[in-house]
Amino acid sequence: MEVPIRCSSRSSSHHRNNPKCQKPKTSSSTGEEELVRVLKIQAVNLDFHLIHLRKPKTGILMLNMGGPETLGDVHDFLLRLFLDRDLMTLPIQNRLAPIIAKRRTPKIQEQYRRIGGGSPIKMWTSKQGEGMVKLLDKMSPHTAPHKYYIGFRYVHPLTEEAIEEMERDGLERAIAFTQYPQYSCSTTGSSLNAIYRYYNEVGKKPMMKWSTIDRWPTHPLLIQCFADHIRKELDCFPPEKRSEVVILFSAHSLPMSVVNRGDPYPQEVGATVQKVMEKLGYSNPYRLVWQSKVGPMPWLGPQTDETIRGLCERGWKNILLVPIAFTSDHIETLYELDIEYSQVLANECGVENIRRSESLNGNPLFSEALADLVHSHIQSNELCSKQLVLSCPLCVNPVCRETKSFFTSQQL
Repeated sequence: MEVPIRCSSRSSSHHRNNPKCQKPKTSSSTGEEELVRVLKIQAVNLDFHLIHLRKPKTGILMLNMGGPETLGDVHDFLLRLFLDRDLMTLPIQNRLAPIIAKRRTPKIQEQYRRIGGGSPIKMWTSKQGEGMVKLLDKMSPHTAPHKYYIGFRYVHPLTEEAIEEMERDGLERAIAFTQYPQYSCSTTGSSLNAIYRYYNEVGKKPMMKWSTIDRWPTHPLLIQCFADHIRKELDCFPPEKRSEVVILFSAHSLPMSVVNRGDPYPQEVGATVQKVMEKLGYSNPYRLVWQSKVGPMPWLGPQTDETIRGLCERGWKNILLVPIAFTSDHIETLYELDIEYSQVLANECGVENIRRSESLNGNPLFSEALADLVHSHIQSNELCSKQLVLSCPLCVNPVCRETKSFFTSQQL
């Protein structure tokens, strides 16, 4: 005969913890709890869907130079590029730029033909933007709905076209978010100048409140992404060669005339490289090199192609190329690094093994990085970085000062 267990008031804690003393759950109470749980999940999902039914509250303008989607877009892309006085200054530029663009179009079209007929940068920017705003709507519901916009300098959708769409959408807040992690007056600076020029030329003040994320060279998730991709590629080298692999961090070069004015780009690219190597535990020898030099004028070096030749001559024949200033694939990764250097040049020099670290493209962690950058920027209530306020010591572009004044005068 089973003896009943008595539970006195003096042993209430024992009562709660002793399964024999607890009243068994009935099927109806279990069902009610499950119903409550399901309803809570549905409420969260409903809130999330309702956010997307409302008009966007916060717009994130993803700034980049862009790339031609088709071979037919190449000429206009080059024309806008050579007309951009923030990027380069040429004598009689308005006359000379069309001539240069026309002359270079066939060569550049052939390069795009060899990588599939166009640049994938718009596709990757769209995917990154979609992932970013989806995360942001959950991370920052008080500034939701968030909507991303693409603003390219030299192809559609142009920065000016994106701003017009943002104004039509009736946003409360606009964040100019450079997709170049490292700031340069010729890249991010040019895109920010385009925003200022748009409002100056239409002669009206913005309806939305502007701020900018103008650089992010050492963001922890960016560094993690680069390190993960490098480790993955190093594992593809023969085990006996792995420790000998030279990591070449390759970034777009700049004319020395720009560098000598005080452009912070070389310093910020170097900061990214050091953080990545620190994350890797300085596992391999490495160098920061520069690519895409154009014309006879002095450019920031050493050049990537010359470095590959020099390493091979000195017996270093296992090389990993890392596009450290590019977050998405485009002509400089898919043609210059993958074809010109990894195929043609490598064969000429007798490279044993050469690989290229994958661009960040659709890496979910990179979308998290973008969302975290925007979320932190919103929480900081800052208009821009302190670095943006400081002009290059020898700056010769008066528009830069006007642009800085435009952003620092905004009221959040």
